[in-house]
Amino acid sequence: MVSPVLTPTPDLMPGQLLARGVCRHMASLGFAVIEEFVPDRGLRVDVMALGPKGELWVIECKSSRADYMSDAKWQGYLGYCDRFFWAVDQAFDVDLLPEGTGLIIADGYDAEVLRMGPEDKLAGARRTKLTRKFAMHAARRLHGLRDPDAGGWG
Repeated sequence: MVSPVLTPTPDLMPGQLLARGVCRHMASLGFAVIEEFVPDRGLRVDVMALGPKGELWVIECKSSRADYMSDAKWQGYLGYCDRFFWAVDQAFDVDLLPEGTGLIIADGYDAEVLRMGPEDKLAGARRTKLTRKFAMHAARRLHGLRDPDAGGWG
């Protein structure tokens, strides 16, 4: 068995480190993940996760109290997912987070779901639209990595 690579991360911001651990954990659960996904104009979620049964989860990564307090848009994300979660590190005061939301404790290498976000299933048309947008975004991002000079992705 190959050991996981523990790549140093000096260039990542604290929220990006949390997102990396969250993405690794979600991938271990069979989810596909995209960081900094735009479900609709004016919204940008930290992590959008597409599950093996088509479920869509939004995970917002908060690296500090100030980061959390400055987030005025999070309730707008609820209409774009089946479950909503906060991802924070172990030092974060979780009493700040609203009840009725999911909770993930993360670091730069992994994460653990401590509280499952309540399920509020998306309408079929919105799920289809978001799933297609997720697929297009992921394909364009991969294409951009493979051919950075091609242009035309967003």
